[in-house]
Amino acid sequence: METFLNIFRSKDLRKKILIVVGYLLIFRFLSAIPLPGVDQEQLALFFTQNQYLGLVNILSGGALSNFSIVMLGISPYITATIILQLLTMVFPSLKAIYYEGGEAGRAKFNQYAKYLTVIIGFVQGFGFLNYLKAQKVITQLSGLDLIINVVIITAGSVFLMWLGELITEQKIGNGTSLIIFVGILARIPNSIRNNILTFTPNQIYSYFMFIIIAIITILGVIYINEADRKIPVNYAKRVRGMKVYGGVPTYLPLKINQAGVIPIIFAISILLLPSMLGQILALFNNQTLINIANALQQFLNNQLAYGISYFVLVVAFTYFYTALTFEPNEISKNLQKQGGFIAGIRPGDQTAHYLSNVLNRITLFGALFLGIIAVLPLIVQALTGISSISLGGTSLLILVSVGLEIIKAIKSQLIMREYEI
Repeated sequence: METFLNIFRSKDLRKKILIVVGYLLIFRFLSAIPLPGVDQEQLALFFTQNQYLGLVNILSGGALSNFSIVMLGISPYITATIILQLLTMVFPSLKAIYYEGGEAGRAKFNQYAKYLTVIIGFVQGFGFLNYLKAQKVITQLSGLDLIINVVIITAGSVFLMWLGELITEQKIGNGTSLIIFVGILARIPNSIRNNILTFTPNQIYSYFMFIIIAIITILGVIYINEADRKIPVNYAKRVRGMKVYGGVPTYLPLKINQAGVIPIIFAISILLLPSMLGQILALFNNQTLINIANALQQFLNNQLAYGISYFVLVVAFTYFYTALTFEPNEISKNLQKQGGFIAGIRPGDQTAHYLSNVLNRITLFGALFLGIIAVLPLIVQALTGISSISLGGTSLLILVSVGLEIIKAIKSQLIMREYEI
């Protein structure tokens, strides 16, 4: 309560929060403006029946299900950033820009991501509109109207990318994360209303089970998100003149969940490909292609096959992304340059090997946790029998992670003001 009151006592912090709220209201306003030529009832039914697009809808902040002018949300920018990070493993020059270029290098890398966002937004918008047209969700859309709508959708994603940067500048949290966060929050009241309207007395046990599972999941997300392995690091003493520097022991924190929610985003993208491919093949008159499309659709409609595939992909991508973003060799070199060492481990290759082994072991727990979170909606629906509950594990993970990030950002701002006073 004291922290909450201090937010309003600080004029500068209060102003920043109000600015962020204003930007988020702009996003919510844009997400309610639909594109023309769509049957809203058919669209709602289509999203209810398609679990893959429901996952993508999370990343768009709910704008996709509204068929709004920002229907792709911030996902093209996220995809562009992920692609460029993957390319750092292929192109050493790009890796040098990202890891060794400092602030200027990060700014240049971000500029490349913006250019790629426009391309991805155009391709995704064109593909998605044609996909909805093939499903008879869009009734009138052809020729010039299609191109105009694709341009509007792409411009909407670029605008949200810019809006996210403006939010980030206020230092209350990451703008991209906050846009997704608010989009998920905005869907909760409607979900509660639908469950109240469809509630029957014989579902009391199912709802009770759902509440228990939700509480356990939130506590688990907080615990895993904050958990880390602290590796003790010692620094050699250095004598300069009459003063002694260093020699103070510290630790190197290795988070259990180094990858965050990125592996789930990767897995969603991979799972979308067979579904989209099946829909495209079904448009041809070739019987072989139609059979392949039917086989893909049957495989994806199998809840067990879908759940296992989703779980395996999330676990695999957790290891992959952790290896991509955390480089034991670089950490070992930096420690050696600063005179730091791990007790009982020689600096250099042995330190890098030790860090790699520790990271692989703790990543196993993070990967299994993310995998369970990913398939949690299937588990909840199987245990409770309530299919109308839309707040899945991925949504909870994003809500809790971003919520913790906001709290830390605000507390750090308050601490800075105390030092200034």
